[in-house]
Amino acid sequence: MQALESWTHDDLTLVGETREVWRKGSGPGVIVIHEIPGIDDALIRFAEEVVARGHTVLLPRLFGTPGAGFSARNVLGDITQFCVRREFSLFARGRTSPIAGWLRALARRLHDETGGEGVGVVGMCFTGGFALAMMADAPVIAPVLAEPSLPFAVGAKRGADLGLSPADMEAVKGKAAAGCEVLGLRYRTDAATGTRFDTLARELGDRFIAVEFEGKGHSVLTGDRQEEGVNRVLEFLQEKLSPRAA
Repeated sequence: MQALESWTHDDLTLVGETREVWRKGSGPGVIVIHEIPGIDDALIRFAEEVVARGHTVLLPRLFGTPGAGFSARNVLGDITQFCVRREFSLFARGRTSPIAGWLRALARRLHDETGGEGVGVVGMCFTGGFALAMMADAPVIAPVLAEPSLPFAVGAKRGADLGLSPADMEAVKGKAAAGCEVLGLRYRTDAATGTRFDTLARELGDRFIAVEFEGKGHSVLTGDRQEEGVNRVLEFLQEKLSPRAA
C-alpha cells in the first residue's frame, strides 16, 4: 500500500499472538486502531497528522488487508475469522473483548520504548471501545473513543454497554477518579453508538469529554471526517502526552 511506504513494518509477537504493526514518528507514543474495513488512506491521513504533532504512532492490523477497502472478501473474510476465534465480543454484555490483552501488551511495549507518563490510544467504530479497555490495564493516559460500536447496539441494554468486564469497568472508573480524562466523539444520531455516551457520562462524570456533531455520519476522524473532531483529538493527545503538560 503506497501510503504506508514511509512507515516501518514489523511482525510483533505479544502474549503468544503475532500481528502486523506499522510505525512512524518520534516522541510520546500513540496507538491508532483502525475500524472496518481495516487500514486505509483515510486512517493513514489521520495517523500522519498525529505523527506531525510529535508522536510515535503505531498502526496495528487487527483485521482486513491494508488498502483493500470495503470489498466483500476483505471485510467478510476477516469478520468470519475473528468471530470464529472469538477475539471480539460482538454481542455479549459486560465482557471485555479478548483482543484487549494483545493491545494492552502493545501499549506496555510502546511505553517502555518511548517513556513519559503513558501513551495515547485512538479507537474507532468497531475498535472504539478498545481505548477504554486498554485504559483499564495498561499505561494509557490519553484514551480517545471515536464512535464506539461494540457490542452491537441491538437492543437497549447492548446499546448502553461499554464492552468492559465488571473488573475492567471498576479499573477505568478508578483511573478516571484519579484524574484520567476520556475523550469521546460521535455523530449525535449515529445509531451504532447506542446510548454509550450516556453511560460514559454517568460512570465517569466530568472526566468524560463528549464531542458530538449534528448531521448524518459515522466515522468522525476518517470517512465522515470532521475537522473540528480531528483537531480536538490532536490537541487532547498533545495536552496529555507532551512533557510540557507536566
